[in-house]
Amino acid sequence: MQYEQLIQEQRKYFQEGNTRELFFRKENLEKLKQMLIEHEQDLCRAVHNDLRKPDMEVVSSELLTVIEEIDFHLKKLYEWTKTKGARANLLSLPSKNEVRRMPYGVVLIVGAWNYPVNLLLLPLVGAISGGNCAVLKPSELAPATSALLRKLIGTTFHQKYISVVEGGVDTNQKLLDQRFDKIFFTGSTRVGKIVMEKAAKHLTPVTLELGGKSPAVVHKDADIKTAARRITWGKFMNAGQTCIAPDFVYVHKDVESELRKEIKKSIKKYYGKNPKKSKDYGRMVNQGHYDRVVNLMSGAAILSGGSKDPAERYIEPTIVGNVDWGHPVMKEEIFGPVLPVVAYGDEEKPSDNLRPMSSPLAVYIFSESEAFIEDLITNVPHGGTCINDVVMQIVNPNLPFGGSGNSGMGQYHGEYSFECFTRPHAVMHRNTWPDPSFRYPPFGKKLFLLKKLFLR
Repeated sequence: MQYEQLIQEQRKYFQEGNTRELFFRKENLEKLKQMLIEHEQDLCRAVHNDLRKPDMEVVSSELLTVIEEIDFHLKKLYEWTKTKGARANLLSLPSKNEVRRMPYGVVLIVGAWNYPVNLLLLPLVGAISGGNCAVLKPSELAPATSALLRKLIGTTFHQKYISVVEGGVDTNQKLLDQRFDKIFFTGSTRVGKIVMEKAAKHLTPVTLELGGKSPAVVHKDADIKTAARRITWGKFMNAGQTCIAPDFVYVHKDVESELRKEIKKSIKKYYGKNPKKSKDYGRMVNQGHYDRVVNLMSGAAILSGGSKDPAERYIEPTIVGNVDWGHPVMKEEIFGPVLPVVAYGDEEKPSDNLRPMSSPLAVYIFSESEAFIEDLITNVPHGGTCINDVVMQIVNPNLPFGGSGNSGMGQYHGEYSFECFTRPHAVMHRNTWPDPSFRYPPFGKKLFLLKKLFLR
């Protein structure tokens, strides 16, 4: 009953119209920004407690990304909220036509544990700039961050405008049973299907940001040293628990050995001889995820790394080989610090083998061949592409971020976040005169004239 009351309270507040005022939206974006700046250290400690994520990763990937998004919205919001004129066609003459962006109302944002600040608050930026009220549900798998965000949001915003609800699976189920005007969910494909099924009962629109096995395809003409540095960074930050991390490497056999050697060098350079002692290397979020990733390695050849410590939920940055497309490590998203390396030859087109896989969030292509790059972009379904780098496609607020097929639906970031939490609304202004009788009965020969005019 408490959830029903909360949503009713927010819906009443939304209907009063305050959230739609441009000044109100900007004022609350500024409040959110100030909250992040003032509590940087608190947020770093909370995320470290949950994931042992280093401060550098928390600030760069959790806080600054949200702050930059806020600044982008503050700069562009007036332009985005302006009514856009639309042309009249012959049938609608004379008329004045326009398109407005209308907020949905009360939205539910369900975050994920792997980036517990970013994946909850970055969508919130779009909800605020779109003029909505919001209920936030952080992941219970990052309890320290969840508790802190509830406290910070609660002291920054009134709950009738923005509120945080904590809890586990039961809480998620009860929230999803309520009628929201829009649901934004980040998480697994399995749970995404449940969210969509629940939303369908109320015909609630959804945005789903899911996952998938994002490949890094390294062609024989690639800059191998640069590819290795960037793949290593993208794969092993946050101990591999990144939805757009390169999940595996698909490399031309002529450069496979060199790439493996360079990745090993990069791992040692980033995390030292013993990554377990590195302050810059994280841990698996819980025992269940640790066990799952360890099991995925079974039967694969350990080419580098491989050491583990269940007491610390530690898995060393690991490269594995001797795996085919049917191996367990190649059949599901790894979401951990294990990097399979699979080779292809001149007789193969990588797109032919990647196309049958479930559509991933990203495809990373290391090559200088435009034809090779275009073949992968065009023929492998996926959410977004980054060429000669990994992960960096999400830092540009001018680009949409979202999945395709099993990796999700809908986009956000920048203007796409504003559009995610608003809907286009058509308005036509018609004068009472002239009012020709052509459209009114009796029709007589009007059908003949209508066909003559429009079906020539």
